[in-house]
Amino acid sequence: MIPDLQSSLLCDDVRQERNGKFILIGIFDGLAVPQLPARVPRICVVHRWCCGQGAFVQHTRLVAPDGRTVVVEGKDVQIHLPEGNHTATSIEFFMNVPFEQPGAYWIEVLLEGQLRLRYPLIVRHVEAPPQPGKA
Repeated sequence: MIPDLQSSLLCDDVRQERNGKFILIGIFDGLAVPQLPARVPRICVVHRWCCGQGAFVQHTRLVAPDGRTVVVEGKDVQIHLPEGNHTATSIEFFMNVPFEQPGAYWIEVLLEGQLRLRYPLIVRHVEAPPQPGKA
């Protein structure tokens, strides 16, 4: 049985407590950069799968505003759900992610090669605030 994607979140980092709970740090849905092109040191993507059973392959990618160009993509991630009431959490880190222009980039989550979710990551240019004492 194909699972449902319960959630997919972008954040700065993830920690796991001894009891197994995850702590997501710096959840975001957009990026404000002081100049373009820009390179973001790290983006973390956290997925939670549920209501399925079996072994599956997940693939995540970031697509440019043109809707075709893949900016970065993860490796295939194995998802295992032994029973229908289990959940599986996957965490991927994308390092040194380049953004050439402002606009809506797209996080795409595939399961078994089929697109299961697509959502925007808005990148916008913002002027850096003036430094105190500098004109």
